[in-house]
Amino acid sequence: MKRVFLLAFIASFSLGLYSQRANFEMAERFSTEKLVEMAGDISVRGEWLKKTDLFWYTYKNQNGRRFVLVDANKRSRASLFDNEDMAMQLTRLTNKPYNSLDLPLRNLKFTDDNRILKFEVDSINFEFDMVRKTLAKKDSVQKDTLRAPWKSYSPDSTYIVFAKQHNLYLMKANDPDSVEIQLTEDGERWYSYAFAEGDTTNKRIRARAMWFKDSKKLYVKRTDNRKVGELWVINSLKRPRPELEIYKYAMPGEENVGQDELIIFDVASSGRLNIHTSKWKDQALGGTYFGSGGGFFTGQKSDKLYFIRRDRTWSKIDLCEVNTHTGELRVLISEESKPYFNTRYAQLAVINEGSELIWWSERDGWGHLYLYDGNGNLKRQITRGAFYVGSIQHIDTLGRTLYFEAFGREKGIDPYYTMHYKTDFEGRNMVRLTPENATHSFSMSESSKYFVSNYSKVDMPPVSVLRDNNGRVIMELERANISRLEEAGWKMPETFIVKAGDGVTDLYGVMWKPFDFDPNKKYPIITYVYPGPQTEPVPKAFTITGAQGRTIALAQVGFIVVAVGQRGGSPQRSKYYHNFGYGNLRDYPLEDNKKALEQLAARHSFIDINRVGIYGHSGGGFMSTAAMFVYPDFYKVAVSSAGNHDNNIYNIWWSEVHHGVKEVTSTTKRKVKDKETGEMKEVVDTIVKFESRIPDNQSIAKNLKGHLLLVTGDMDNNVHPAGTLRVVEALIKANKRFDMMIMPGQRHGFGNMQQYFDRMVWYYFAQHLLGEYRNNVDMGDYNIN
Repeated sequence: MKRVFLLAFIASFSLGLYSQRANFEMAERFSTEKLVEMAGDISVRGEWLKKTDLFWYTYKNQNGRRFVLVDANKRSRASLFDNEDMAMQLTRLTNKPYNSLDLPLRNLKFTDDNRILKFEVDSINFEFDMVRKTLAKKDSVQKDTLRAPWKSYSPDSTYIVFAKQHNLYLMKANDPDSVEIQLTEDGERWYSYAFAEGDTTNKRIRARAMWFKDSKKLYVKRTDNRKVGELWVINSLKRPRPELEIYKYAMPGEENVGQDELIIFDVASSGRLNIHTSKWKDQALGGTYFGSGGGFFTGQKSDKLYFIRRDRTWSKIDLCEVNTHTGELRVLISEESKPYFNTRYAQLAVINEGSELIWWSERDGWGHLYLYDGNGNLKRQITRGAFYVGSIQHIDTLGRTLYFEAFGREKGIDPYYTMHYKTDFEGRNMVRLTPENATHSFSMSESSKYFVSNYSKVDMPPVSVLRDNNGRVIMELERANISRLEEAGWKMPETFIVKAGDGVTDLYGVMWKPFDFDPNKKYPIITYVYPGPQTEPVPKAFTITGAQGRTIALAQVGFIVVAVGQRGGSPQRSKYYHNFGYGNLRDYPLEDNKKALEQLAARHSFIDINRVGIYGHSGGGFMSTAAMFVYPDFYKVAVSSAGNHDNNIYNIWWSEVHHGVKEVTSTTKRKVKDKETGEMKEVVDTIVKFESRIPDNQSIAKNLKGHLLLVTGDMDNNVHPAGTLRVVEALIKANKRFDMMIMPGQRHGFGNMQQYFDRMVWYYFAQHLLGEYRNNVDMGDYNIN
């Protein structure tokens, strides 16, 4: 009798602890795929026609797919074509029926004269004459050699540049009898003019060459990776035999890293000009995020090239100008920024062929724009204040007006919301163009008279409008219709603000609840994480797709799901905020995340702080596993995918930049014979080396107490699977139970296995946070192709 009572007590206790059943059916109903189907399009992407104030867009909702043409000057919009007539013309040409409410037109593009609209349907190219309203059938997509990926056309479409056997070639475009003009003979594997630097075929492939806008010259940044260490992944799914893939990969603190060089080629003469760029040991040319040109910038003419040169620590940076006729190099701007120069938003604008330059810098602790003359002399600071300027969106050179995005300038508005402004080059008359308390997009016409903007918040569906260049709304284009979502039971997420571990810094977050939420119940809380430092995991715009969209489905299983930022996570706040994690790459985001969850639990009685889950991908996989090891009594369950658990074997541009690399200089003495006198003399050699050691997850794996699922793609050539396997080894040596999944054939993203992985996440958290294990084999009705 006592045993029966004890079992009943245990059962009642378990029911009290896990008071809700995992609702996989609700999660399936609100999966990303189902949400997109119910919502349709929610924003407008305006495609401006050249040299006009006309733009077109396509928009699909429950009333069908529309193709819309807008005349900004006339404040009018009309159908780009008659859908029913288009369906009939397609049927006449293909003998197949088409639904006029959902025409399957893909890759729409106007010709330069804006008369012909080109598109694809069922792998066939078509051309629609906008004047005559007639449709013509062209070649199949497969036969369209213009789309060959090896071809890089000059801006005037006269020439094609490509690579073959690691050398650079030119040929005339649209000429079947064109001969190949070989520009180089010194290319080789791992020291290549091709993007596929390990290629061993004789095929034409894409070249690293970039065109000047006047089509007269090319420039190439070639990297010597011959001494860089190799990495490997195996394509186990390759038929008929598994295949080894080899690539070069420099790691933190290694002696041998890629060595960049810059070469200019003249098209008319096939001449070559090697630019002497050497200044620092292991320097790099260009940048990972640096502006739209990857750290290289041109004007309309090909007589000058501007590029970024940076040292290995990324703390020293030069803006260089090259005379492409003589090869002369001038340093126009030099900056030193500790601990590193942030290239996430850094950019350069070349004004009037280099008579002026607009340069971005964090020299006062905030991202701002500065005006220089063509010789690199500072004229003035254009923007200033305790806010952060992001990307330049548009420049009206005739009106000397800048259009740009900025963050945190307006009090009372989320500092991560993208707001748009304009100002003159003198920094006067700064005007806010997007007044709504929301985050905005921006797409401006060539005339600088109008721009298309979508604005939304996570709890406000997008509104798409056309504005003039003073920000006035002159036409509402679309308003997202989420009625089908609401009819199905969908509810908005909630935003919140908590304090960081220092007790004073605001952290911004989003909370998703089950749509059948009961405030009288206790729910486990799961935190979706990404440490940054280039971005935080918290969505700001209304979204139902991607990683943020998947949090909606996870919440429906029966969880409170949150995403919250942390100090060091984003450059949009300030340089201080952004650099918080420098030198502490593993642990810096963990305290803030834990403190945030504790504050939310103190506010809301429905949060069970004794059942905490954490998950993330890539840096989020690294962070979620670290959290389980650093705070093993707090975080109970983690799903960690594609994690860079050991940043000592991750790439140098991430690990050395964000954690730090130490430059170590030493000297040695040696005797040499003087060539003139024959006497022996002493020579002092300076040796520069770099050292880096980053805390890893495997060194603290012994601390694991909860449930951990590690997942990696076996072909991940970004974050190598070895990072995960090193944690696996440490867990085994520590005699820890854990779970692991290899995604076969997958790179850093899980591609066509993403839906399967999503459901793995649901089931894993349900089992270990809700105490519910389902023994079903089938995990959904989706297809993996």
